[in-house]
Amino acid sequence: MIILHNFVVRRLLKLKSACPRHSDLEDHHQPLREEPARHEGKAPAKHRPSLSPGGSRRSPVGAVRPPLVPQDARGQLQDRRGRCRPHTALPPPRLGARPPPFPPQRRASRLRANGSRERGGEGGAAILSPRPSGASMEPCGGGGRLGELRREAAEYYRGQRVPQRVEEALNALFPLCPADLYGALANYLSTFSKAPVICKLAGRKVLDGVGKPTLEVEIYCTVKNYEKRICSAIMSSHSHVPENTSPEITEGDEKERNDTVTTAVEWVNESLNTMLRDLKPTDQCEIDKMLGEYFRKKVEEKKEIQKEEEEEAAPLSCAPSAPSAPSGKKKAAKPGKKTSSTERTLPPAEPIEPVLCGSLAIGGTSLAVAKAGATINDIPLYLHIALLKYNQDSPKEMTLPRPMITLLNCEKFSPAKLKLVKEVMLIPPAQLSLRQGIERVLDIQKEVMRLLEPAGKVPSPQLADSKKGKAHNTGKKAPPPALKRVSHLGCLITGWDNLEQPLLLMQTACNNIGLELGTDMCLAINCAAHELMDYVKGKYEILTGTFKSPDEMVDMYVELINKFPSITALVDPLRKEDRQQWNNICCALGSKCYLIAEDAATNISKIKIDQNMNVPMCSGVVLKYINQTKVSDLIEFTGLLDGQRHITILGSPDGESSDDSLVDLAVGLGARFIKLGGLSRGERVTKYNRLLAIEEELAKNRTLRSEANFEFPDFAEETQPGKEASDIIPPPEQDSLPPQLSQPALQVHSLPAELPDNSTLT
Repeated sequence: MIILHNFVVRRLLKLKSACPRHSDLEDHHQPLREEPARHEGKAPAKHRPSLSPGGSRRSPVGAVRPPLVPQDARGQLQDRRGRCRPHTALPPPRLGARPPPFPPQRRASRLRANGSRERGGEGGAAILSPRPSGASMEPCGGGGRLGELRREAAEYYRGQRVPQRVEEALNALFPLCPADLYGALANYLSTFSKAPVICKLAGRKVLDGVGKPTLEVEIYCTVKNYEKRICSAIMSSHSHVPENTSPEITEGDEKERNDTVTTAVEWVNESLNTMLRDLKPTDQCEIDKMLGEYFRKKVEEKKEIQKEEEEEAAPLSCAPSAPSAPSGKKKAAKPGKKTSSTERTLPPAEPIEPVLCGSLAIGGTSLAVAKAGATINDIPLYLHIALLKYNQDSPKEMTLPRPMITLLNCEKFSPAKLKLVKEVMLIPPAQLSLRQGIERVLDIQKEVMRLLEPAGKVPSPQLADSKKGKAHNTGKKAPPPALKRVSHLGCLITGWDNLEQPLLLMQTACNNIGLELGTDMCLAINCAAHELMDYVKGKYEILTGTFKSPDEMVDMYVELINKFPSITALVDPLRKEDRQQWNNICCALGSKCYLIAEDAATNISKIKIDQNMNVPMCSGVVLKYINQTKVSDLIEFTGLLDGQRHITILGSPDGESSDDSLVDLAVGLGARFIKLGGLSRGERVTKYNRLLAIEEELAKNRTLRSEANFEFPDFAEETQPGKEASDIIPPPEQDSLPPQLSQPALQVHSLPAELPDNSTLT
């Protein structure tokens, strides 16, 4: 094996010292055949070079050229082991002669001296005997420029420990005998290579799932002396403008969105590209700190510009603005004494946090760095996020978030009257696997679409066989047919005239396929109450022309949950400003369902900086990765939620993209739920497919932990130990379900169902 070791050293030396006198490639491979003769102290045979037609000397075919060794003035030559020997002239051999092979006895003695070639030789001897510590790789003779190059090459490779690394690699790989030896050798030596560093960031403007412009960030790293594209991340667009705004405001929001994407592309390609160069993508916390400092400077610059503009425009804007504010308040306070007290106590809406133009660059770069770190470490993104959250301690088991799958989207501009319900969602129970839960939701969705078909096209079997159903339909207005459209949330767009109709539809669909709503499938409702407030009247418009005060909303929700106990979660039942009503509804219903705030926690970065949750009392909040939110912000904020016994829900924005990183973030952060929309759009289905793939991977690795059933915190005991929930809100009457809502009736009757006369649900 010493022969192999010296052969490797010679090749490394020749890489460093390429001699122009010996440029013939095939001649560089010939000394290997002379190796036995040189190690035995015998001079190799010399061939007479033949003259080519041009006058240059060329070796004949099959001839062996002398080894490339330096010769000093004393006529001494250096052999391959670094020893000097006298240069003796040898007689010219025959043309085409080869060096004689080792005699059998000499080969046997050499094997005994260097150790056995068999695997696991006696005494555990190394397969390749290491070079003695005192041995030198430097040539002893001068040799001119060639000798100097040899000494430089020897010093360079010895400083990099190349001979030792190569010898260790050969020792480690020989017992394995890999099929791809050079591939295995490259993999072994790559462990000693330098860590990849960021060499370039590339930002570009792309379109999201709803056709709005958004930002894509690509990361290029220097990996083993080559520039490689590692990954890319696409940010999702999110609009703070509600649906019931005027077209002028919507157009202004679109223009602002286009400007912020253009600015974000400039930030990524210029400032951030220079700032993050030569940094390791695995240093997520350090990079996020730099991004935060960069964003803070941009905010200060924006404030200074605004202050200068306000000072210039102050003489013009002060006079008309003073009388305008009180005039609106007086007009709102005139209509009656009963409403005046409500209007005075109604908290005003908090101003929308301004979004800095270009803030998408911060969130997009942070997410791209996280994906690059996971790619370089050769681990999934969800595991990389979990390691960041738990300080590089790999969790033994991981749980999957339960999906909130949107089935119906109640359009608020439809001819129907109902405005309170924005989304009707289904939550698979904990005892089902994720795949089983999604398949069950698909079955319910098919049945719902069948029930919503017009009666003239596909007659419902319940209507055809039930006279009682016909009697109910004669005096009632039929619900509007389902629109053959799919919303941007990936679900059907429908409209209803009262709150109970969509809930009864879900009960009917489940009963028709043999499922029990509440046991085999749970319900969740996104109320989006912040879009319903009429600030002139100080009430919520839950139906067209029907208004309710915040206290009346609490009573309505209490009655709704009592009549439909299958509702497991209410999202945004009130505005975030109605904190007293949030306390009341949590104490009344917190032990029966989750009360989730989605609109209350959109700016995660500001909440993290202030170290104040600034959210009303609730069971949990929906976090969205938008704008300047960084991965470190999500990790820290979920830690705050875990410490305060809040559940974490990760939600997709309105304009979702095809990037499925949100699922990995939810799994890595240990979120309780994930809100991805419906099962009918590509950008939504991509995330469900990613969630299914993670479930299979965790189950294969036996690291998937089964989830517990839904546990609801008791807010009444935590906030007011001496008071019960009945002291805050009078208990509703525990009326039994009317015959129209009983299970046998649902299996026979079709919609619409007749509501009880004494019901407060409109």
